[in-house]
Amino acid sequence: MNLLKTLASVGGMTLLSRIVGLVRETLMARIFGAGATTDAFFIAFRIPNLLRRLFAEGAFSQAFIPILAQSKNIDGQDATKRLVDRVATMLFWVVSMVTLLGIVGVSGVMFIMASGIEVGSLRYDQASLMTQIMFPYIIFMSMAALAAGILNTWKDFKTPAFTPVLLNLILIASALWLSPHMEPPILAMAIGVFVGGAVQLAWQLPALRRIGMLPKISFDLSSAFKDAGVRRVLKLMLPATLAVSVAQVSLIINTNWASRLGDGAVSWITYADRLMEFPTAILGVALGTILLPSLTRAHSLDDVAEYNDLLRWGLRLTFLLALPAAVGLGLMSEALTSTLFHYGKFNAYDVTMTSRAVAAYAVGLIGLISVKVLAGAYYAKQDIKTPVFIAIFVLVATQGMNLIFVPLFGHAGLALSIGLGACLNASILAALLVRRGTLSAHQGWLVFFVRLLVALMFMAAVVYGLVRWVDWTALVADGRWQSKVERITVLFSVIGAGALVYFAVLFALGFRVRDFRLMAKG
Repeated sequence: MNLLKTLASVGGMTLLSRIVGLVRETLMARIFGAGATTDAFFIAFRIPNLLRRLFAEGAFSQAFIPILAQSKNIDGQDATKRLVDRVATMLFWVVSMVTLLGIVGVSGVMFIMASGIEVGSLRYDQASLMTQIMFPYIIFMSMAALAAGILNTWKDFKTPAFTPVLLNLILIASALWLSPHMEPPILAMAIGVFVGGAVQLAWQLPALRRIGMLPKISFDLSSAFKDAGVRRVLKLMLPATLAVSVAQVSLIINTNWASRLGDGAVSWITYADRLMEFPTAILGVALGTILLPSLTRAHSLDDVAEYNDLLRWGLRLTFLLALPAAVGLGLMSEALTSTLFHYGKFNAYDVTMTSRAVAAYAVGLIGLISVKVLAGAYYAKQDIKTPVFIAIFVLVATQGMNLIFVPLFGHAGLALSIGLGACLNASILAALLVRRGTLSAHQGWLVFFVRLLVALMFMAAVVYGLVRWVDWTALVADGRWQSKVERITVLFSVIGAGALVYFAVLFALGFRVRDFRLMAKG
């Protein structure tokens, strides 16, 4: 399997998803703005998202995929199908119970997630209602994550990579056509999340059937929990859950911080986070997705050389693409925020506040992305405890940074703390891998970084010079659609010029695409 080609394919699907997602966010900014009502939706959406990451994309995937890949490579089709059925049974009933408890005990959930909102206020009531509507989303997404893990292990990355596009399309339809008929209109987005979760799961079922791995969910929980494979997944999930919980505890704390910084703060951070999801998902998530099954296979077959090659390849691509993305986001934070969100109820003040958060996030972008690759090196060896202990330390450090940065920079201080915490996390993970001999301090790294630095300096000079010529918020002040088209055209021209200079300098310094091709075995 050509990993560079696979990365391009998965990254392309992820890019499509993020483009559609930005269309969704642009519509939300235009229709709903960044006030108390929008804050209520984002707070409500973070609750099922937190549990989705806990039960699905986070702890579950980290524990399940290595064991599934090992079973596929060693135990055969029948035993692997039996494992899938029993894991699916366990996951479905546990998540369903959590969902029921969350709907019934929504007041307790709201206290944990957003204690800064006054009980009985309109924002509190709206957030509570939308939380209850969206809670079943975690059932759909947990099962969708199970399906994605199976398909990725069978080297089908495209099908699960496309599913977020479906959610975003449904949310766009909800914003455009359902919201005018709802009171409050933002309620349509909560309904869209519920429907979108079901559609994402349904999309993957035919692909599972084709490979003979469509799960059968039974009522026999006892047999599922007694299964040796399920027990191994649960054993790994305990530290993995703690690891994901640490990250989510940090998110909960930051949401509480933001809820106390006045109306709009939660929305500004959320819109900035959507911009950061572009590079983190296209590169970080895509790399982590395609590397984990291959790293697991190399480790299970004791192929140390391939394991090290895979890890070095992932890190080299991370630095090659994440560093210019970080520089670009930092220098173009106002341009990007204004072009994408400055419409309708999203005013110039919202642009300024959101762009500050984007610039703060950009400082830690390399950490946010490289963690996806470095953590996979541990998960492939079924070592989840080490990332857990590091994550706990980083949580404490991040909140310590909040005490310093929030008084100085307000809501942007929250984004800066998260980014710097991710860099600290990545640095510790990498240092331990080097100490254990898993990641070698290859002499070619110095030359690699020097060349990257030269290319980044040229790119930064060009981008900085171009963005200073444009008053981005004034381009739509007259309300003419021609001005909006002009702003979009100028933005993409600046991005294109920066990318052209960066890769041209790299080419002149000897970088070639063939140097980043890697064939994974199996």
